[in-house]
Amino acid sequence: MIDEVVMLRHGRTSYNLARRLQGQIDVPLDIVGQWQADQAGFELAQRYYWAKVGNIARNPQLLAQPGPDAAERSSIDEYRQAPASRRRLAVVASDLFRAQQTAHAFADLLGIPVELDPRLRERRFGQWEGLTREEIRAMDEAAYVSWRRHEGGELAYGVESRRDVGRRGAETMREIVADPRYAGEPTTLVVVGHGSWIAATIETLIGLDPDGNALGGIRNASWSRLSVVGAMGGVPLDEPVWQLDEFNRSPMIAQYADWENGPADLRGPGMPGWKPIAM
Repeated sequence: MIDEVVMLRHGRTSYNLARRLQGQIDVPLDIVGQWQADQAGFELAQRYYWAKVGNIARNPQLLAQPGPDAAERSSIDEYRQAPASRRRLAVVASDLFRAQQTAHAFADLLGIPVELDPRLRERRFGQWEGLTREEIRAMDEAAYVSWRRHEGGELAYGVESRRDVGRRGAETMREIVADPRYAGEPTTLVVVGHGSWIAATIETLIGLDPDGNALGGIRNASWSRLSVVGAMGGVPLDEPVWQLDEFNRSPMIAQYADWENGPADLRGPGMPGWKPIAM
């Protein structure tokens, strides 16, 4: 049974840097985005190292063995008997490439496969996909201002509403949690996707209105964690209760490094600097 869900946003892309709305356009990570994904992957792999032990216990062929002249063989029993083997971790990612890259930066360290699910794709931005905020404002000032105020002006341009994104995401998460494949063993599910999708999904799952944007935005390669409570006082619930335990958590390195722009040795002379959104 899935009792913990971690939702990780992808690292930076060239569209993020240029402040273009990506939506469901398939854009890879840029060099800084790969660094962000790697840093998040390293920190999460430390936290969830037990998953590597459990994965080897279930798949003994993954355990490295010495050559024929070694004094003894690596012991699979050590892995099978470890408490870590009693829990499982699964990784599912949006099929957009930036999410795949971010998922593998974490999962590959632990030897965990990545499953792709198009239901985790980012919010659709219709006619606005690929445009900068300046270009949107020039197209329709009133719609732009309405969008920024969370008043729905973007809907006239085929943009998926935040409520629809949240509903789509929450339905997907409920279906995954109910999947028979995850019955039995306690399981942590790591979901790798996109900022607007993650925020709206979490808000919907915990009973907030996504149109209110109560939780705010999510930084690149940052994660949120939820507990999925399936029983109260030993009595199974008709529907699991979702509790938000962490929101928009970044790796420790983000506290002292320039997280949005990356270290200086990754930035070429022509690379522009990341700037906060201006109204």
